[in-house]
Amino acid sequence: MRDVKEILAEFKDIADNPRKQLDKYLAQGKKVVGVFPVYTPEELVHAAGMIPMGLWGGQITPTVAGKYNPIYTCSIMRSCLEYGMTGIYKGICCAVMPILCDTFRGMSSAWRVGVKDIPLAAFVPPQNRTDPDAGEFLVEEYKSLAAHIEKYAGASIKPENIEKSIAVYNEHTNMVREFLAVSVKHLDLVTPTLRHAVMKSATFMEKGEHTALLRELVEALNAEPECEWQGKKVILSGITAEPDELLGILEENKIAVVGDDLAQESRQYRTLIPGGADPYAQLAQQWLERRGCSTVHEVRTSRGDILVAMAQEYKADGVLFCLMRFCDVEEYEYPFLSEYVENNAKIPSICIEIDQSTQNNEQSRTKLQSFAEMN
Repeated sequence: MRDVKEILAEFKDIADNPRKQLDKYLAQGKKVVGVFPVYTPEELVHAAGMIPMGLWGGQITPTVAGKYNPIYTCSIMRSCLEYGMTGIYKGICCAVMPILCDTFRGMSSAWRVGVKDIPLAAFVPPQNRTDPDAGEFLVEEYKSLAAHIEKYAGASIKPENIEKSIAVYNEHTNMVREFLAVSVKHLDLVTPTLRHAVMKSATFMEKGEHTALLRELVEALNAEPECEWQGKKVILSGITAEPDELLGILEENKIAVVGDDLAQESRQYRTLIPGGADPYAQLAQQWLERRGCSTVHEVRTSRGDILVAMAQEYKADGVLFCLMRFCDVEEYEYPFLSEYVENNAKIPSICIEIDQSTQNNEQSRTKLQSFAEMN
């Protein structure tokens, strides 16, 4: 059996080098589809025999994306467009995009104009999920999306193959949950940076492969003695907690991550795909059952309750809001959430700004140092 550090190093290498992972799949003769966040039905891509690979941008100051995206566009979308326009995503046969907010609406047009060598298939999840016809609408959107994907796969997406992919993805979700449960017992080994690497690497790997590597890690962690963590513990909330330098500041101040409410990480694994006779309806029902996410419209958000319950379960010392700059849906929810967490549940919270084009994290460092020194 490999030791924990060796397995974690493999996750870290995959998370840090998505181009290497893309080239590996292309060398194997596999087609790769770029998948924009969040909640794109990867199962349809998987069922077509292709590899879904997450497009989450990166730490870069865009130089050409501004031609189509204004400066007040969230940095994930700007960096994704930059990578598309400058050839970083070369080799991807097409991209799939959910239209979840106003930024995505503009981005879909910008991508079609600016990235001509990677065709885009977009779909619109219903935001009014209480409407009795919402599920039927989404089923038709998914079927239309599947028809687009089939053009690039060169094969039809059969219902039985979607069912097989659903089983693969549900197994992966359960394995992620198992990892998260065991990781809090080993905070000395699963640092904030490495925890993030484990979660992020899932966006770049075929899910069956990631499940197998996760299972190996969980078995190795279970063989290690449990850690009695002496530092602070936090819950992360937001779209993403990148860059790694920010997570490194947590480690410098002995702040461990015991849970997260991040769109790039645990939010994706809250809701299993339910059973049923129609795989398209199963995928649609998963969307209708999602809760506690800024990109999923709720009349009264359950996200505050989720954060409080998570903080209480893991005895967290606070909630760290990673607020994506220019992300309207996150900025809209933050005031309510911070008040709910601090005033109703009496749990301290701090807010740091996330921007993939920002290279200086000193303001965040000061905030986190102050939090670490609080009694």
